[in-house]
Amino acid sequence: MSQERTINWPGQSGKQYKYWIHAIGTTFKEEPGNYIYAKETQPGSWKSCYIGQTKNLNERLEGHEKEACAKKQGATHIHAHTTGNGEAGRRTEEKDLILKWQPPCNDQLTN
Repeated sequence: MSQERTINWPGQSGKQYKYWIHAIGTTFKEEPGNYIYAKETQPGSWKSCYIGQTKNLNERLEGHEKEACAKKQGATHIHAHTTGNGEAGRRTEEKDLILKWQPPCNDQLTN
């Protein structure tokens, strides 16, 4: 069995969000959540390539339109977690993280 890893991503607000680290191509449950395409820059240190939210992680991440951009930026993993905060909560978290990390494949909320 592989050891599951987690990471805390801080938002611009200072709030910490806990994510599970998965290889790109992982199949997810059909649950709402937030996700980050990321690359490891050194052991334990990550850079975001794209940040998003969805009502269905499995459906959204299968063939994601930003996956090619994220991979071109060096992404090898998806950091994800499920959330019961509703769409407004997911969008708030997404915006908080995008404003902090300015991922290169996000073309919304980066100013």
